[in-house]
Amino acid sequence: MPMPPKKPDENLEEWMTTYSDMVTLLLCFFVMLLAASKVDTVMFEQIRTGISRDFMDKKVEQPVSMLVADLSSDIKSLKLDKESLLGSDHVGVTLDLEADTFFDSGSAKLKEAAYPILRKLAATLKEPRYSLFRFEVQGHTDDDPIHTEQFPSNWELSSARASAVARALISGGLDPTRLRAVGMADIQPRYPNRDTYGNPIRHNQQRNRRVLLRMDPVYK
Repeated sequence: MPMPPKKPDENLEEWMTTYSDMVTLLLCFFVMLLAASKVDTVMFEQIRTGISRDFMDKKVEQPVSMLVADLSSDIKSLKLDKESLLGSDHVGVTLDLEADTFFDSGSAKLKEAAYPILRKLAATLKEPRYSLFRFEVQGHTDDDPIHTEQFPSNWELSSARASAVARALISGGLDPTRLRAVGMADIQPRYPNRDTYGNPIRHNQQRNRRVLLRMDPVYK
């Protein structure tokens, strides 16, 4: 009696091809969304982490979240909770520090108390896990004009203050090629400098005199 023909072996893993195609298409979809819109760095990091975790079973570091956590710890250890404002936006991480903590009125010379703060921040920012970040130091003033031989306007004062902070960060070990200093004068106040009658709001002016440190990841 002839032997019955042998049934071909079934490929029980054919579904994996379809699954891989779906994952690839999904990844392409997110890439297209990001390419067609303004890139939100924080959202990009979350999407990338979610895809890696759910579809590739791979853990991906979140440098923005890690940096926020480390800087929050630094702020607490330096007791700067009231003089600083840490946050993030669609570009990266921001740290506002009141200028009165660093400088005397009308001066761009750093106070002695400012150096330990900046050394601590530099030590965190130069960590290898933050190597993809680029940094910008912005000097901001209130809207009270200044007219001195050294600082004819708030533009010169804010630029000098930003440069002083940048130099201190470089002295703390931060790579100068990843850093730039920018003077913003009083053009980007965080709070209104004046009330509706044009009178100065001193508390707001104090908070507008600040040094803003931008920390933005550059994904390659």
